Amino acid sequence: MNDLPQPAGNIVWHHATVTRNRREKMNGHGSVILWFTGFSGAGKSSLAHAVEEQLHRLKCRTFVLDGDNVRHGFCADLGFSAADRVENIRRIGEVSKLFIEAGIITLTAFISPFRSDRKRVRSLVPHGDFLEIYCRCSLEVCEQRDVKGLYKRARAGQIQEFTGISAPYEEPEKPELIVETDQSSLEDCTTKVLALLRTRGIVGCPY
Repeated sequence: MNDLPQPAGNIVWHHATVTRNRREKMNGHGSVILWFTGFSGAGKSSLAHAVEEQLHRLKCRTFVLDGDNVRHGFCADLGFSAADRVENIRRIGEVSKLFIEAGIITLTAFISPFRSDRKRVRSLVPHGDFLEIYCRCSLEVCEQRDVKGLYKRARAGQIQEFTGISAPYEEPEKPELIVETDQSSLEDCTTKVLALLRTRGIVGCPY
């Protein structure tokens, strides 16, 4: 059952003359959503920003939507309950959809623990526009890193509904790419993501 608010009956979609295709041709590359998912501490943000750095050097138009950064503003009204997490990802999905229409390579770094949420975002855009990248890292390594001290607090019961400890993480079933962030270097993982973009014809091909 869809319980999301529906547009008012007097709202009509306005079709612009400047299209996504024209923006991509001007940019010299395609647009796509790179959806990095995985445990807290798996290296999603580090990898997303490393990939963006390399794309920027290739003169690509990019933007990273980072989980923590987004919650400082756009999603500051949301907590971490299951319902709020669903809404958080829904909003990011809608924003990402707008960004690829703008011709931008959009990189998102969110735990996004539920398959249904990731599937919903994938369904918002045409086939091939959503590339799910699973930053696979053992929970043990993520806890060893624990840069923010979140796992320690979760183990102590100070954080409720914490993914991997008191809340589930549903692994991607068929991601476009798996990077073993507890076994491979950041440079190697970055290279694999860029190779995926080239294989898909997003960068390195004439537009």
